[in-house]
Amino acid sequence: MPLPDTVFRSLGQRGRPSRGLSYVSPVTTAHSSTIPTGLPVRDTTVDLLVVGSGTGMAAALAARERGLSVLIVEKSSVVGGSTARSGGALWLPASPVLAEAGAGDSAERAQTYLSSVVADTISTARASAFLANQAPTVEMLRRTTPMRLFWAKDYSDYHPEKPGGSAAGRTCECRPLDTSILGEYRSRLRPGVMKASVPMPTTGADYRWLNLMARVPRKGLPLVAKRLAQGIGGLLLGRHYVAGGQALAAALFSGVLRAGIPIWTDTTLTRVTTEGDRVTGAVVEQNGQDYTIAARRGVVLAAGGFDHSMGMRWKFQSEALESHASLGAETNTGDAIRIGQEVGAAIDLMEQSWWFPAVAALPDGAPAVMLAERSLPGSLIVDQSGARFTNESADYMSFGQRVLERERAGNPVETMWIIFDQQYRNSYVFAAELFPRMPIPQSWYEAGIAHKSADMGGLATAIGVPREQFLDTINRFNSGAYAGSDPDFRRGQSAYDRYYGDPTVTPNPNLRPLTQGPFYAVKMVLSDLGTCGGLQADDRARVLREDGSAVDGLYALGNTAANAFGASYPGAGATIAQGLVFGYIAARDAAGQD
Repeated sequence: MPLPDTVFRSLGQRGRPSRGLSYVSPVTTAHSSTIPTGLPVRDTTVDLLVVGSGTGMAAALAARERGLSVLIVEKSSVVGGSTARSGGALWLPASPVLAEAGAGDSAERAQTYLSSVVADTISTARASAFLANQAPTVEMLRRTTPMRLFWAKDYSDYHPEKPGGSAAGRTCECRPLDTSILGEYRSRLRPGVMKASVPMPTTGADYRWLNLMARVPRKGLPLVAKRLAQGIGGLLLGRHYVAGGQALAAALFSGVLRAGIPIWTDTTLTRVTTEGDRVTGAVVEQNGQDYTIAARRGVVLAAGGFDHSMGMRWKFQSEALESHASLGAETNTGDAIRIGQEVGAAIDLMEQSWWFPAVAALPDGAPAVMLAERSLPGSLIVDQSGARFTNESADYMSFGQRVLERERAGNPVETMWIIFDQQYRNSYVFAAELFPRMPIPQSWYEAGIAHKSADMGGLATAIGVPREQFLDTINRFNSGAYAGSDPDFRRGQSAYDRYYGDPTVTPNPNLRPLTQGPFYAVKMVLSDLGTCGGLQADDRARVLREDGSAVDGLYALGNTAANAFGASYPGAGATIAQGLVFGYIAARDAAGQD
């Protein structure tokens, strides 16, 4: 049952819709470069130095709980790193959160699954350490932060058909959190990617049904009402609720404040210091002044990947990548990876990222994330030849890997277009800012990002693809969609595909022929959530040399370290979860050192 346009317009601005997903710059107002305000910045000694305030905050909390003195240094002026910009999901197989929800998962099944997806892309030792330490990590976070985690039931693993895979999923999320608990430091939390026009703290689990509110109003509308009441009602009570990565980062930040762990912001790591083969601390720069921090138990590098170092990206990944299309924090320029290499660290998986297809850079200069759009019926994706090239509904990392495989095979995907019809436009949210029935902004057409035509032949001409090939692609796709099948790419066969499909469409929730004009094409680009290649680390989070020996006193986690799951993405939230767990592992290892 379609909803009145006024319902959707009420969620944005009348006329041109407001940006729902956009690049949000860090806070630029005057501030102290320390948290708490007024701390002296000088040469100092601590037990553990943590570089980066994303998942690195978990390492700091675990170390502080074990009695160590800790200092966090953060390159930007705000706290939270890419964690605060993320969806905030945590992949926690066989965790206490799943057990309490009755998920019926087991460590044995999870190990089988990880062994099957990691395969031969990396040693499984780190994946096994992740499984063995996630339960104590969850309990540590429950003790030290206000986060409340819940199981996002039915958010399937990304490869559920693999041995040990779960269609019910193992992803957890943080419940909406009131950032007023940060007090005067609330403005120091890094803004998220999502910038809603009204306060509506939306979890990833909510998003699935909000996206389908025109198709399944009995699910979507109550959620809209609930989250609007929480957001607007909270403001009336002096509360400011957030969800996703904002909630997760705010909970970690709150824990750090409560534990009395100092943070130096606007502080750049310039090098680590050594005595013999051991790392003993670091030199950092703040406001043009260098400071030496001695670290008795070690240095934890948790400063993100090389998302915005285009030199590194073009060298290790692809020269075809667009500049700064990454959704990672703008301060992620590979500093910690390069500095680790300077003391002999090995690197691995540098060709990999948490790839994420997006709408090409909009008139405001930022790409817009595409999550459910690729899976919804009444759409398909073509390249510059007018042909499909992959299962559009596949998980986003696999989608990106397929694009780059084509390039390495000498048949690159030079341009990508998502094609859809008017029924699709009437039914679903697009790019998180266009609610059903909202027109695509004229600025998109003027920028060449969007095209519209009364027929498919005209659309082929508009986007510059071979007309005959394009029409053949549409006809073949439609023929299969009528029968609910995709013989070319098996779209809709995986439980993951179906999670973001439309349950009102049968027999395949991911497939419907495109029949109702006008027809649309929107240009896509290969974006990412951050790189996931970096310093080699072992199952104790210690940085490794080329010969496999550990660099004493140096740890790496999050996107500074090579992905613990090799070239795979096992499930939503595997990125952040491994950062938190290896933060716990690093702190435990450092606490055991003399």
